[in-house]
Amino acid sequence: MADLVPQPTVMAGEGWADYGLVDSGHGRKLERYGHYRFIRPEPQAMWAPRLAEWNAHGEFVPGSDEDGGGRWQFAKQVPEEGWPLGWEEVRFTAQCTPFRHLGFFPDMAPVWSWMRGMLDGKPDASALNLFGYTGVGSLALSQCGPVTHVDASKKSVAQARENAALSGMDDRPVRWLIDDCAKFVAREVRRENRYDGIILDPPKFGRGPKNETWRLEEGLPGLIGECRQLLDADSRFLFLTVYAVRMSSLALAGLLAEAFAGLPGRIEYGELAVSEDGPDGRLLPTAIFARWAND
Repeated sequence: MADLVPQPTVMAGEGWADYGLVDSGHGRKLERYGHYRFIRPEPQAMWAPRLAEWNAHGEFVPGSDEDGGGRWQFAKQVPEEGWPLGWEEVRFTAQCTPFRHLGFFPDMAPVWSWMRGMLDGKPDASALNLFGYTGVGSLALSQCGPVTHVDASKKSVAQARENAALSGMDDRPVRWLIDDCAKFVAREVRRENRYDGIILDPPKFGRGPKNETWRLEEGLPGLIGECRQLLDADSRFLFLTVYAVRMSSLALAGLLAEAFAGLPGRIEYGELAVSEDGPDGRLLPTAIFARWAND
């Protein structure tokens, strides 16, 4: 049976040529996205900033409610249609979205590398990316074999296709599907399909293409249970990330340990973080995760 590793771990990503965490503190963070710098709210940055001044192209000013809202304020010209960035061989468009992020999640970079490593040496490994957003993770996985990318947002899937074209990966074996993730997984179970790896990044709340309602605490246990049925003893991983919820990574690990009791491997859990560009690489936590690994 899959063993639960008792100690949590931190998956910390460092900056690269097109992205970096420049500074953080007093509930905000300053990041570089190519030639542009932006300030965004970050409640977990409770310390003081290192830099006396933050020179940024724009700042996202949050609304008064806890669950979102807000607007961008720009001090310098920023391309409204976005600008190209890259991570390794993957190319994608960054853009200031109404949801405070910029069209991808840079703290996922170490996860993309980890998943590639888990599938290394397995010919034509099949992967499933649920809540796949703009497809950067799917394109990173596509070097290992066929990928099924599922997201309920028509706009996000369209952006994912554009990112594939920008990367010169139109011919990669990726299925781009606009669908409710829970319903899709249930159908895959009935079809008796299987995958070598699954990554899922479910939101706290969301709606499917037919106005289906998703609430994390209600839907996650059932979704994990059905994802388990798409994996077997020859599969390599399931990686679950959760953002902006009052939940422990240990709770996620307990959920996976229950669902994966009949498989070999191990259950690990902890936090995602980004390392600042500064001298000591101060770590800013961003999300919690749990994963099943079978290597």
